[in-house]
Amino acid sequence: EVQLVESGGGLVQPGGSLRLSCAASGFIFSNYFIKWVRQAPGKGLEWVSSISGGGAIRKYADSVKGRFTISRDNAKNTLYLQMNSLKPEDTAVYYCAKGDNERGQGTQVTVSS
Repeated sequence: EVQLVESGGGLVQPGGSLRLSCAASGFIFSNYFIKWVRQAPGKGLEWVSSISGGGAIRKYADSVKGRFTISRDNAKNTLYLQMNSLKPEDTAVYYCAKGDNERGQGTQVTVSS
């Protein structure tokens, strides 16, 4: 059974930083592209970033490029998202996802003064 468990969210002031983690189990983690997606209040799901199985390919939405960094530790079956220079519009529930249909329960990120 695929399990994805996010952590690291919280309340942060504009300009601040957070690091999200996603612990994966139930599949061969290093074989898969994994992505971060987010859902802001009242809005649909938005793709944020993806990383290839080996970590060589990383892609970002224009809205986070230059501020967010995706990474992974295949030895620990863990995905990360380092978020810097956070803006109020980054407020959302953040999910890690494998494919289109498997994602965790999410972690809330709130950017507010």
